[in-house]
Amino acid sequence: MVKKDSLAVKFLKGFVRVHIGLYQLVKGRGLIGKHTILVTTVGRKSGQPRTRPLYAVKDGNDYIVLASFGGSPQHPDWYLNLQANPQVTIQDGNKTLSTIASTVEDEAERERLWSKMIAIYAGYNDYQQRTERKIPVVRLSPQPA
Repeated sequence: MVKKDSLAVKFLKGFVRVHIGLYQLVKGRGLIGKHTILVTTVGRKSGQPRTRPLYAVKDGNDYIVLASFGGSPQHPDWYLNLQANPQVTIQDGNKTLSTIASTVEDEAERERLWSKMIAIYAGYNDYQQRTERKIPVVRLSPQPA
């Protein structure tokens, strides 16, 4: 398990901040070659907004993301945050949407959506093999304004 104050974690946090800044600067165009969105949750402890860049696929009007955390044994903080408060803001390019997050529980639906995510990044299968936890598939459903 990686310590929260380790050099690797500090580097990752810095990389995430740079990625978010670049995303906002270019409105999400051309970064990393994958469909990336910014997901902003409310910190379950701090009550402060917490933003993370995540690969996503569209499923109708919904966005699908995986709480993979690189195959870590624990869920990522952003996933724990949306479990505590499912109201999530996403930025897709120059579009910002209010969404409600839900974990996909139906196994057939989960597998269908997992396959869509694997099509954009096959590494998710490796992440699943690294961990004993079942990586959550999350649906972000836009809410009317």
